[in-house]
Amino acid sequence: MKVNIGFIGLGVMGKSMAYNLLRAGYSLVVYTRTKEKASSLLAEGAVWAETVASLAKQVDVAITMVGYPSDVEAVYFGEAGLIENVRVGAYLIDMTTSTPSLAEKIYETAKKRGVFALDAPVSGGDVGAKNGTLTIMVGGDETAFQACRSIFAVLGKNIVYQGKAGAGQHTKMCNQIAIATNMIGVCEALAYAQKAGLDPLKVLESISQGAAGSWSLSNLAPRMLAGNFAPGFYVKHFIKDMKIALAEAERMNLQLPGLALAKEMYEQLAGMGEENSGTQALYKRYVNERHAH
Repeated sequence: MKVNIGFIGLGVMGKSMAYNLLRAGYSLVVYTRTKEKASSLLAEGAVWAETVASLAKQVDVAITMVGYPSDVEAVYFGEAGLIENVRVGAYLIDMTTSTPSLAEKIYETAKKRGVFALDAPVSGGDVGAKNGTLTIMVGGDETAFQACRSIFAVLGKNIVYQGKAGAGQHTKMCNQIAIATNMIGVCEALAYAQKAGLDPLKVLESISQGAAGSWSLSNLAPRMLAGNFAPGFYVKHFIKDMKIALAEAERMNLQLPGLALAKEMYEQLAGMGEENSGTQALYKRYVNERHAH
């Protein structure tokens, strides 16, 4: 049986993910707010849907990769939304980083209609999306997870079922919390290297292989040094994620001072007009301040 997949949201990540599904031989129906973003996919054989509802009616599985929780709500709920319009027994996979409570609400509402919902946020940035090597963390029913496993395998390499609805989103928060302070560490190490008159690329050669090693140090530090602040992942979306994580932590009476500091620093960065830059633009705080002295 040929599985029809619907894909909603063709941004930095979504577009590459949709491409990988097309190349894997799935028939793909796409919808995004700006139709131009879909043109290259349409040229490769994807089918355009005029609305979310019309996409929903044509597919067995619908994947969403949009910007904010408010976008997720708009796509899933209401008479024109996914849940009301997909066939009974269809699968809805939200890969947007969103709130655990919204994932639970989607799951419950879908269940009432006999529709399976999974929250499956990802990590690995623009590179992981292009290469189909994303880390995918999944919440929902395990049987639904197993049914969609072959689709996840096209999009990512490290695919882990985390537990009930919302567990995927909670896991993504753990991921973002670990990245938040790590990003400060990467920027401060590079700023120190430059101040000390070292060749920062040589320094990277030493420290990225040892105990300090991290994805950001290997993938984003070279972009910082090259002055490449184009988004693999937007500052504005990172701030959204940190806000969700802090709100959840507060609800659990957990204090996360490192996360709070990172959020504050990124909000200042956005205030400097960098909200559409990549997360590595945090480095600008250090180099710009250095030039200012």
